[in-house]
Amino acid sequence: MKDKSFKGNFVPRAQSLQTLKKDKVIDMNSGLLISSMNNPQIKNLTLLQKKAKARKEQGLFVVEGIKMLKEAKDSGLLVKAYVSESFYQEKAKAPEFFYELDYELVTDSIFKQVTDTITPQGIMGTVRVPKYSLNKILDKKDAFLLLLEDIRDPGNLGTIIRTAEGAGVTGIILNSSCADILQPKVVRSTMGSIYRVPYFEEKDFIGILKHLKTVGCKLYAAHLSGISYDTSGSFLGKCGLLIGNEAKGLSGEATSMADNLIKIPMAGKVESLNAAVAAAILMYEAARQRRIVLDMADE
Repeated sequence: MKDKSFKGNFVPRAQSLQTLKKDKVIDMNSGLLISSMNNPQIKNLTLLQKKAKARKEQGLFVVEGIKMLKEAKDSGLLVKAYVSESFYQEKAKAPEFFYELDYELVTDSIFKQVTDTITPQGIMGTVRVPKYSLNKILDKKDAFLLLLEDIRDPGNLGTIIRTAEGAGVTGIILNSSCADILQPKVVRSTMGSIYRVPYFEEKDFIGILKHLKTVGCKLYAAHLSGISYDTSGSFLGKCGLLIGNEAKGLSGEATSMADNLIKIPMAGKVESLNAAVAAAILMYEAARQRRIVLDMADE
């Protein structure tokens, strides 16, 4: 029997759900499930997960898990969900989960092959890439920017983006050598922040730094040759934090653009920290100082 897709713009009525559940248990060839890796949609899911070029051309990326799907749907970015048969049977008891959800049913065996996670939750989906204006990110009043150069580790990048949201960063600029921000591991590590933190990938990274300096944005570079930052007078007003490659740090050209080279005070013989850890410490120190100024202004 040819592979067919079950269109689920609206979940079937309760009686139909029970029938479908029974059909899936008894008749795996009912035609209601995607059951082949050759299905065009499954092929595209695999392509989107593996190829940055495909993500860029289609303007789509893939997310997994209930939380990521729900946030994508609430943000209006979710295109289509793909649900394993086991997940569907479990959620059939609460059919409101599927209301106004465009989804396809997939056999468990196919879902396990296409998923990028070791222990999948049974639901994944295609999501539109958020669109952000570079000018709005750069020209925002009192912008608090994170400027990333050559961050290659996907887990680090995703963690940095997630932390940036928590610290109140208003925008992230990445150079073209950073890990692809839309690859599955990065997206997973953001825990949904990918939908909310404005970002822009820029080939002319140095050009962006030059522009920021012309509009009065003070640039602080995390650097081994730096000095300990001022704990009360840094990171105020319009500013940007420069974070470099996990192994090599910032390039000489990027470093030369900074107004101040700073380092995190450390005890013992430790010379440097993981890029995500260092970025987190500096972002939250900046957030602390900025919050004090705002609180004083409100008094």
